[in-house]
Amino acid sequence: MAEYKAASALREHMLEGHPVTLLEAFLLFGVQGPNAEFSRIKKDGFLIESRPVPMAKVIRRINEYTVCKVPESLPYKEIQLTEYWIKK
Repeated sequence: MAEYKAASALREHMLEGHPVTLLEAFLLFGVQGPNAEFSRIKKDGFLIESRPVPMAKVIRRINEYTVCKVPESLPYKEIQLTEYWIKK
């Protein structure tokens, strides 16, 4: 059985064209330092782009894989997170 490597899983996900946020990197992949991993991807010659997205969009994406509930008092529709992807 192959050993799970969080950083490799994140990289493969991004190379497949999927965007990720820091929240997704922590929750879905278990990457402890997503920014460090983004730096390693850049050093390997890939261009990483970013844009702000509503947290509501990110929570919806996370809920495709697991259950993630936000506190009722959190204005998650107004909060912006940064989404990163590898430009092809």
